[in-house]
Amino acid sequence: MTSYVFITGGVVSSLGKGITSACLGAILESRGLSISMIKLDPYINVDPGTMSPFQHGEVFVTDDGTETDLDLGHYERFVRTTCGRNSNFTTGKIYETVIGKERRGDYLGATVQVIPHITNEIKDSVKKGAGDADICLVEIGGTVGDIESLPFLEAIRQMGVELGHDKVVYVHLTLVPYIATSAEIKTKPTQHSVKEIRSIGIQPDILVCRSEKPLPDEQRRKIALFTNVQEKAVISAYDVDDLYKIPGIMHSQGLGDIVAQQLKLDLPPADLHEWEAIVDAKQNTDAEVDIAMVGKYVDLRDAYISLSEALLHGGIHTRTRVNIHYFESQDIQDNGPDCLKEMDGIVVPGGFGERGIEGKIATVKYARENNVPYLGICLGMQIAVIEAARNLAGLEGAHSTEFDRSTDHPVVALITEWETSAGEREERSEDSDMGGTMRLGAQEIHLTEGSKAASIYGKPTIHERHRHRYEVNNHYRERLEKAGLRFSGLSVDDLVEVVEIPDHPWFIASQFHPEFTSNPRDGHPLFTSFVRATVEAQKGDLPRAAQA
Repeated sequence: MTSYVFITGGVVSSLGKGITSACLGAILESRGLSISMIKLDPYINVDPGTMSPFQHGEVFVTDDGTETDLDLGHYERFVRTTCGRNSNFTTGKIYETVIGKERRGDYLGATVQVIPHITNEIKDSVKKGAGDADICLVEIGGTVGDIESLPFLEAIRQMGVELGHDKVVYVHLTLVPYIATSAEIKTKPTQHSVKEIRSIGIQPDILVCRSEKPLPDEQRRKIALFTNVQEKAVISAYDVDDLYKIPGIMHSQGLGDIVAQQLKLDLPPADLHEWEAIVDAKQNTDAEVDIAMVGKYVDLRDAYISLSEALLHGGIHTRTRVNIHYFESQDIQDNGPDCLKEMDGIVVPGGFGERGIEGKIATVKYARENNVPYLGICLGMQIAVIEAARNLAGLEGAHSTEFDRSTDHPVVALITEWETSAGEREERSEDSDMGGTMRLGAQEIHLTEGSKAASIYGKPTIHERHRHRYEVNNHYRERLEKAGLRFSGLSVDDLVEVVEIPDHPWFIASQFHPEFTSNPRDGHPLFTSFVRATVEAQKGDLPRAAQA
């Protein structure tokens, strides 16, 4: 039977519950256990698909096309598990399900209440997401004390009672601040946070204490005394310069051992050599490059977290220090692309909305004309097609109908029907709900023999994840190919997936999001090739023409 580890947070939000969950999963996985991971989010949105990146960071997309919280990206980067529709449940999704059951009469006329109906639905959802894994790690979003998270906390409290203490572990994250003016480390916020969670019936088994520096033994003893937690179970989660050091740091403090002991599991020692190799590759580099990311959400780094990590993974697998510089596309639209002159490579990520679009088009033109390695993702591919249509094919005013409904040359447009990877037809229209008009999830892509993309992937067929509404207009493909743009990847239903410019040193753009399947241990061929190209460009070794 599956055991459960519930991870909660207190004092403030954004302490790192997702990273803690992912790193604990990595430690337990290295000891031979199969892991499943779930995120419970207290907000009332059904999913984060329509939420602004400024409020919630990026939307992570799973293989099955579920739009989820960005923490699921951490899970997949640290643990060899594939998340899906049963890996992320929000208050909105839980209530939507319960209300649907009530309308169908499933409750036989009973008065529907938070307890037991909502909490039962939460428990059923958690068990569904756990599957047949040895251990399921469940992260509860928000902060203890928030009214929104109370049903989730009550549900996991009930699971502890129902399953027993040898099947459930409670991990609580807190903040231990350092007050510079008095030169003191303060444990009181942690004490109050534990008091809060104990008041609703949950006694933490492990405390993970976030702090700027390693927690001194004196403070660990004090925290243990006032929170009824064993001293060895007070884990110091201090700030580090590399995310991928955290599994080793937590392992060295015995986090995995404490979980295994409580769950009465006899496990082999943890084998973290892969994580040690990753840290070594990041610390001992052979080259250093500067890469520009030109987007519209650059003030919030979490909006592009998977993409930023994927670029760093490319650096790991080429032993290259990758410095990512974020540029606001509106600034380039207003002031021109001169700010990109010192960059060794350029990335234009996905996004929605008209703001800064002309700045992105100017960015692509700069990369194309100056032989700067270019990687376009989703909207970044559509922008590359628009730029080529205007400046290579001579289609004046070419645009996407997303931004200009009256353009004379709609080289990118809303495709109303397509075929999913399962062979089913899906439709959308301008009137469809925003949450239901996306082409989502992993789909099959056929790469053109002899293309740069095919040589990078090393195989003719790939599967990558999507999240977009608009597509390249197939009516313009022939004219664009004659102008020098190569369509080197197509979907099973003949939609454009990859474009490249053969006479450019390295110019590739994809309709899909390869960053969602990149992880530090394996990397991703597209990002590894791109980073290698930036190194070669910096050294002057990159050929003027792409090799077929």
